[in-house]
Amino acid sequence: MRDSAIVPLSDEFRMGDRSSSTVMSKWDYLLGDGRSVRWSVLVASAFLVSAPVFVQAPLVRSLPVVSLVGTIVWVWLSVYLSQRSATRVWGELVAGFSWTWLSGSLYWGWLRTEPLWHLPIEALGLPFAILALRKGWCRIGVLFYLGSLFGTVVTDVYLHLLDLTGVWRRVMLDPTMAEFEFAQALKLMNTPLGYSSAVMLLSLLVAVGIYSVRRRSLASWACGGAILSTLVVDGLFWGAAIVGSR
Repeated sequence: MRDSAIVPLSDEFRMGDRSSSTVMSKWDYLLGDGRSVRWSVLVASAFLVSAPVFVQAPLVRSLPVVSLVGTIVWVWLSVYLSQRSATRVWGELVAGFSWTWLSGSLYWGWLRTEPLWHLPIEALGLPFAILALRKGWCRIGVLFYLGSLFGTVVTDVYLHLLDLTGVWRRVMLDPTMAEFEFAQALKLMNTPLGYSSAVMLLSLLVAVGIYSVRRRSLASWACGGAILSTLVVDGLFWGAAIVGSR
């Protein structure tokens, strides 16, 4: 394959003080041109944000320790994949996912009845993410994590604006009250403040997500995939509230 097909991706695989002309990946041989790689990263990022809703949520509720220990598996997998140039992208992405998995395990396993603790726990990896950005480490994983965290911040802002944290706490304490509490949540959402807040925050998510995917770097596409998939996850919870209130 011609070098010209690979060079545009080279800046995504710089590690430490390596030259920007150094090509660290053979993804072009596996997936085709740079656009194919970016779309693969985007889809994978969206999947890694959405999948825990179906996999981690039930696991952490019944077996929180198993979910927490599972973080070790994700870290091992990220290290294993990162050691090979052909799978380094996946390794970095899984590294970012391991931070979100750890946070989810801690919060939903032991602190789910405390809405105010949600964002601080989700942001546990933020200091390391900032350090990694400054050092140029694991950019794809870091931007995936930051995109996921940004989506969480926007969602939590909406919950606090509408004072839905009380509903959250009561449902977590007594799931048998979910039908009643979801009905109360919908009443708060179906108000001028609810509609205007939703439009404003959804527009913010879409704008930042599109801005990210308009950039050429794989790290930006990982970030954009994580942000845009927040819309899907929030839509699932909104649908669950509607179904649960009937």
